[in-house]
Amino acid sequence: MPRSVNHVASRARRKRVLELAKGFFGRKKNVWTVAKNAVEKGLVYAYRDRKAKKRDFRALWIARINAGARLHGMSYSEFIGKVKKAGVDLNRKVLADLAMNHPEAFEAVVKKIK
Repeated sequence: MPRSVNHVASRARRKRVLELAKGFFGRKKNVWTVAKNAVEKGLVYAYRDRKAKKRDFRALWIARINAGARLHGMSYSEFIGKVKKAGVDLNRKVLADLAMNHPEAFEAVVKKIK
């Protein structure tokens, strides 16, 4: 009996990986063994960085709130402590946006918590 190989499935699998490699540079986009490794590594980075993105944005928001709070004579920790104590239900993302783009609104928040 001849050997049976499912070329349809293996070709589809390779095609799927090569489509994911579209836009890569050099052999990474069209040589199967190189593209497979590059795509696997890229997917690992994508998974990892979806988590890291959240940390990065939180750090950015904290830096912006700190800069805004220091303009009003407070440190970041002091400001956040007073916000929690005053019961202001604004998260760091909103507070950072106010500090950056709407300083008068941020100043109103500072006056409310002082």
